[in-house]
Amino acid sequence: MGELLYPCAMSLLASLCFGVIFQISGKKLLFAGFNGMIGWLVYLLCATPFPESVIPRYFCATLAITLFAEWCARWLRAPVSVFLAIGLIPLVPGSGIYQTMLYCIRGQTAQALRECVGTVGIAGALAMGVVVVSSLVGLFTAKRRR
Repeated sequence: MGELLYPCAMSLLASLCFGVIFQISGKKLLFAGFNGMIGWLVYLLCATPFPESVIPRYFCATLAITLFAEWCARWLRAPVSVFLAIGLIPLVPGSGIYQTMLYCIRGQTAQALRECVGTVGIAGALAMGVVVVSSLVGLFTAKRRR
């Protein structure tokens, strides 16, 4: 339980801090921070079904974040991007980007390419998760309006 509680609490704190930087306030800040925690929790829970690769974990976490962001946007009458951008903060592959650049600077081309491919894969999983959920929600709401 502790291996889940501490990382989720830290992702909540990080998301809340970025929400403050982005000047989000009130309930929206709380829900946006909670979205970051949900994403990290789903990422950690997906380690069991996907032990060999992190990309499916990132995809599943992004699905959860985007679903919660869409729900929050409708419930709190705010743009989806408020909740989505803050929720994705803990999942951004910053260390992969840093390592790629470090290997490039040091002239370690093979390691740089390996790290770059992994980082681009993670970024693609994040993008695909957002696109899938946003498209399905858009189709559902368009059908419901008719």
